[in-house]
Amino acid sequence: MIEARNLWKKYGDKVVLERVNLRVEEGEFITLVGTSGCGKSTFLNMLLGTEPVSSGELLLHGKPVPGEPGPDRGIVFQQYSVFPHMTVLQNVMAARGFSRRNLTGALFGSARRAAREEALALLEEVGLSHAQGQYPAELSGGMRQRLAIAQALLGRPGILLLDEPFGALDPGIRADMHDLVLRLWRQYRLTVFMVTHDLKEGFYLGTRLWVFDKTRHDPQAPDAYGATITYDLPVGKIDRDTLSDIDRDLARTATETE
Repeated sequence: MIEARNLWKKYGDKVVLERVNLRVEEGEFITLVGTSGCGKSTFLNMLLGTEPVSSGELLLHGKPVPGEPGPDRGIVFQQYSVFPHMTVLQNVMAARGFSRRNLTGALFGSARRAAREEALALLEEVGLSHAQGQYPAELSGGMRQRLAIAQALLGRPGILLLDEPFGALDPGIRADMHDLVLRLWRQYRLTVFMVTHDLKEGFYLGTRLWVFDKTRHDPQAPDAYGATITYDLPVGKIDRDTLSDIDRDLARTATETE
């Protein structure tokens, strides 16, 4: 479904990602871990289409990833990506309106009725049907993330991109969100890419773990080299020695970056 061939990402002279090569099959759940600034979110944005490739190739179904977001790729950020002046139901319906190629994104007639029915069904799926008339300010953090997930799924995307979506949530709420994401992944047969700073979360949720890290360092020119995928592991086959190696490598990179 997705392939990267010698992928590089640079901002001027700053190299963020280098020599990234990968293949992802439809239906996989990929978790991405690594130190801050190692290019995890940048890679997600390249999949979304908001960041261009500097060199190499990033392919979706054999063709370059489109240079703009599309309904085939939904995304949820750590910061709640909802509209504060709209109710829960209006927020989800707005996602359908913005996917339409017209000037205002407004929905009328049968299109509005269909969007409303679909939005109500999704709110039921994510456990927010009881809050459809409330505004985001009236919701807890976990409820707002459920709303953001409903927005992302309204277009029935094949790919769901999650950029540290649970980092600001309490542990108990995060556990509930883990169950929700796993259920939706199976139910909608999604291909998921999730950035997390929590290695245990990455092991628990993903079918495959990527570690983004630098293999080359120059103290005199810290931006001369970028990160690549140093570990690409099926989650069920990670042993304690490998876990220790990952922890050691990430700690080393964090120290060298400071």
